[in-house]
Amino acid sequence: MAKSISRLTTDKKSTIAAIGVDLGDRWSHWCMIDHQGNIVQEGRTATEREALRAHFSRHERTTVAIETGTHSPWVSRELEQLGHRVYVANSRKLRLIYQNRRKDDRIDAQYLARLARLDPQLLAPIRHRSIEVSEHRTLLRSREVVVAARTRLINHVRGVMKSIGSRLPACSAETFTARVRKQIPEGLQPAILPLLELLSSLSTQIRAFDRDVQQIAQRHYPETAQLREVRGVGPLTALAFVLTIEDPRRFRRSRTMGPYLGLVPAQDQSGQSSPQKRISKEGDELLRRLLVGCAQYMLGPFGKDCDLRRHGLRIAARGGKNGKKRAVVAVARKLAVLLHRLWVSGATYDPLYNSQLLAA
Repeated sequence: MAKSISRLTTDKKSTIAAIGVDLGDRWSHWCMIDHQGNIVQEGRTATEREALRAHFSRHERTTVAIETGTHSPWVSRELEQLGHRVYVANSRKLRLIYQNRRKDDRIDAQYLARLARLDPQLLAPIRHRSIEVSEHRTLLRSREVVVAARTRLINHVRGVMKSIGSRLPACSAETFTARVRKQIPEGLQPAILPLLELLSSLSTQIRAFDRDVQQIAQRHYPETAQLREVRGVGPLTALAFVLTIEDPRRFRRSRTMGPYLGLVPAQDQSGQSSPQKRISKEGDELLRRLLVGCAQYMLGPFGKDCDLRRHGLRIAARGGKNGKKRAVVAVARKLAVLLHRLWVSGATYDPLYNSQLLAA
């Protein structure tokens, strides 16, 4: 089977200004345009390492635009090794493509090429992480998948017991199996006991993941120790923060952490209209969820007195329908700013720094 299919759309040879590549799981469509915006050549190539290298190594070094996706990390590295200048477009920003009523892989490749020729910044380009950081982030995501599976199994067992009029006691996920094993009726044991064994296995695997997280943080990312000085920030959140940001110097101000992680309200301002909207939820979902969990701990009964806790309690004291939720999000946003500032400055964390400054 052919690995590459193409067709020439212009009779004369033209200098290629940009190439747009719409990556697919099996086939990737590409389009080459010249400096006048004319399509020089277009076609498709198998989304395989050898096929892509064989095709793009034949062409002159130029600008290549691709979209974020499953294959974009390794494809971008392959094209850069061939000497091309690669822009990875943020697919969430390209409304021209994902809201096109005539959406087609071939047309998408044309749009990517034209945007790259006019101004690559229109692609809202991103930069993929290094291979080592990607491997360490995979460990965090694998742990997250196992935790979600354990939570779903626990909820299933609780739901089954409620359906027969029995309510299981409140307990942690770690002690759930030991606490409920003796309360399972004999008729349900063939269906529930295997799930309890599976829950024990999942808890064991989660503890193994936690040990790996601590070892990776200590061995490869010593800066996580400084971030953990903030009470409520554990090794998992500290490592996720370092792996997500990777290079703190690329943010000129620590305040940009809030918008970067989607912890600020989205904007839809037009003329005199500026409706209040929910947080944008852009950026890394895992890190945002971990920061929110830290904020909930700080505002909970076990949280220690600090500037973040005082800030959240003031917002919660205002009341309102969602006062507690707004307080949690506000603390998570300030926590992200604080962690970035501690990382960049190398300063020692003072939990009541702002309060003492105001008092002085």
